[in-house]
Amino acid sequence: MKNIVFIFTIVLSTNFSFPQRSQLSNEVQNISEFIASDSFFLLKEQEGEFQSIDSLYLIALSFTGNNIQEALLALTFAVVPYKNVPIRFLFKFNYPLLSADDSTFKKKNKNLPKYFLADSPKNEFGDRDKLAHFFGNAFVAYTSQIFDLTKAIGYFVEVFEENFTPENQIDLRDLKINKLGEAFGKSLKKDQTLLPSFFIKKYQQ
Repeated sequence: MKNIVFIFTIVLSTNFSFPQRSQLSNEVQNISEFIASDSFFLLKEQEGEFQSIDSLYLIALSFTGNNIQEALLALTFAVVPYKNVPIRFLFKFNYPLLSADDSTFKKKNKNLPKYFLADSPKNEFGDRDKLAHFFGNAFVAYTSQIFDLTKAIGYFVEVFEENFTPENQIDLRDLKINKLGEAFGKSLKKDQTLLPSFFIKKYQQ
């Protein structure tokens, strides 16, 4: 069942015409290059990870002409630390995700914020995957009109973890960051000046 929901969500998130896909690919590349840059690394080291996450959102807005929907979608793909996702449906195959070129992708992954939650694992990977949870849920919550698809995007990112890191199980930490992303997306409909760190900090409450 999860794999079916996952496939549906992938199609939903990438159902664009060629020019739109090309534009989204460029936005993902540009955001990834910013994350991979020395300036972002220094910002993260000097100002902290919350400030660096806010800067990601602001730079995504600038790359998308202040289009919140596009910014959230591009961010979701840009912060995912994987290039492909294995899909099991009758047979197994790798579904390629929108991502930056290989060199930028590797540098981006090294620079991704990973210790921004109170209980982030103190290992090399940390919580690099949690930003995809957050921005993915924010995107769906912000764009949902009739149906509430936020839980679907939650399954979408959780299946990543089941396939790529078998030792990680779906837990309350995932559900918590999903809900915070959803709250961010819904709140942006009323106040477009809000920043993601305001909601992520509530994780500790």
